[in-house]
Amino acid sequence: MKITHNKVGQNLNLTDAKANKTSDASKTGAAQSAQTNSSSSASAGAQASKVELSPRVQDIKRIKELAASAPDVNAEKVEHFKRLIAEGKYKVDAKAVADRMVEEHLRSAGRTGDE
Repeated sequence: MKITHNKVGQNLNLTDAKANKTSDASKTGAAQSAQTNSSSSASAGAQASKVELSPRVQDIKRIKELAASAPDVNAEKVEHFKRLIAEGKYKVDAKAVADRMVEEHLRSAGRTGDE
């Protein structure tokens, strides 16, 4: 058995001379087999069929792209509400907000099983 030391990674590589000879022979055979398979798959790739996506899939792809490119915040809406708040014209219905918070909590508790 031969022990070598790799200073860079501090790994010890343990090798057995008999195993290496057998392994080298099998690696050579495997490499030749892989090369044969690679060349046959390359010729099969040249003969591969053309894939076409359905119109629905194409629409979904376009919708995803549009959604990804859209801004997360509607700047016009934000400015509108800022102006209303600054002018003192925006009134919050505290009861409606509280009701909505309770509804959301109950809905989320129902989904997770927490009650």
